[in-house]
Amino acid sequence: MRALRILLIMVVVLGGVFIVVDRAAVYFAESEAEGRVEISGSTIGSTDISIKGFPFLTQVAGSSLHEVDIELTGIETDAAGRRIRISEMNAELHDVTLADGFSSATAARATGTATVSYEDLTHAADDGVVVQYGGNGKVKVTGAVEILGRTLKRSVTSTVTLVDGHTIRVHADKVPGEGIPGLEGLVRRKTDFEREIGALPNGLKLQRIEPTKKGLEISVTGSDIPLGG
Repeated sequence: MRALRILLIMVVVLGGVFIVVDRAAVYFAESEAEGRVEISGSTIGSTDISIKGFPFLTQVAGSSLHEVDIELTGIETDAAGRRIRISEMNAELHDVTLADGFSSATAARATGTATVSYEDLTHAADDGVVVQYGGNGKVKVTGAVEILGRTLKRSVTSTVTLVDGHTIRVHADKVPGEGIPGLEGLVRRKTDFEREIGALPNGLKLQRIEPTKKGLEISVTGSDIPLGG
């Protein structure tokens, strides 16, 4: 019985040591991975990575991670000559294969959400245009135009859609013309616009977009996503 107790104590102690070592390895791997995430042509404000699953060391031995959660904030890229910023993007990466001595990795598939604030969308729009939440899944776009020597400021309710899986399109549902010839065309040239979201890792694409009070919530999906190297 005494020998059995000693054996059980050793098993518990060794199990505790293994857990500590395993968690320490996870922390180190997460820290290393955060410094390796890059998006071509874009800058990233901060990166947070969380490797799921236990034990971690056996996953590493098999060069495959079951799930990796990633949070990117402050992603900036150019769109039509203007900077456009994704406030944050959260993604779940599944079946991540490690390669090149663990210096690079590829996720078999991913799902996530990206957020573009209305302040950032305003900065990406034409000069003098302001974009706000319009309620009921719409946005409110306000801009001023010059016509017949007068400056007219107009606000329109607009629908936001995705084009080709990578471009945001903002299009006014209706423009008040007030019987002034050419006014609708002038307003639309100011308030209707498209901006390509290029600030995504290769393999990811925009799936669905929904205006909310917080900003544009964009569903993101993808496959065979390179994570560094």
